[in-house]
Amino acid sequence: MVQTAKGQRPVYLNDPQQDKLLGIILALAGEVSVLRERLDTLEKLLETKGILSPAEIETYQPDEKTSEQREQWRTEYISRLLRILEEEIDGL
Repeated sequence: MVQTAKGQRPVYLNDPQQDKLLGIILALAGEVSVLRERLDTLEKLLETKGILSPAEIETYQPDEKTSEQREQWRTEYISRLLRILEEEIDGL
């Protein structure tokens, strides 16, 4: 269950738009932090169980299909992140 704070949002910067951007950046930073911890856990478990070594992970070269899938995901992800800015520009 997602909980939200009640009351008005605190204002940290002089511009409400900058405050929104700061909120987005901090939310993304939190997500990256969680992903980093989970990735570290997976890598350590794989190494401990003798499944993969850190060197194998570092030297992995994806095949063409995997590279294309990753590029598509990255393009869609960036588009979602920048959607609000694109909508604002389109509205001008």
